[in-house]
Amino acid sequence: MPEQTVEVRRVDFNNPRDVEDYLDMLDAYARDPMGAGRPLSASVRDRLPDDLAGHPGARCLLARHGATAVGVATCFLGYSTFRAMPLLNIHDIAVLPDWRGRAVARQLLSTIDAVARNEGCCAVTLEVRADNARARAVYARAGFAPAPCGLFLEKSV
Repeated sequence: MPEQTVEVRRVDFNNPRDVEDYLDMLDAYARDPMGAGRPLSASVRDRLPDDLAGHPGARCLLARHGATAVGVATCFLGYSTFRAMPLLNIHDIAVLPDWRGRAVARQLLSTIDAVARNEGCCAVTLEVRADNARARAVYARAGFAPAPCGLFLEKSV
């Protein structure tokens, strides 16, 4: 598919259209087999905009082609104790299936890099499923490599 130019910008959680587009994009990602494989719950959809708007480290982005939202990224500022500098973690990044292969992820990642530089970050980090070869290839082309610390583990509390 041909590369498409999209506009990537921060989500304005005071703008109802941005909120709706952000939630719809995140829900599409949640439903995807590479996401959670199920939709966002109504309670999450209700709480998320205010929670993210009030979270000082949240950096949420939407990619639009014209009026259509086609990609999303949710990032959080963290801190590297080994480097004594902030870092930016990509928590969610997704592109609608019909828009994959059109450089939307590349444009989201480029904007994330700019945000990280602007915030004085030493690194951008992310987690990716071992079976998501397509995403791994996108990240490798964007300069991501396995971190020396190995793999992330998770425990529900």
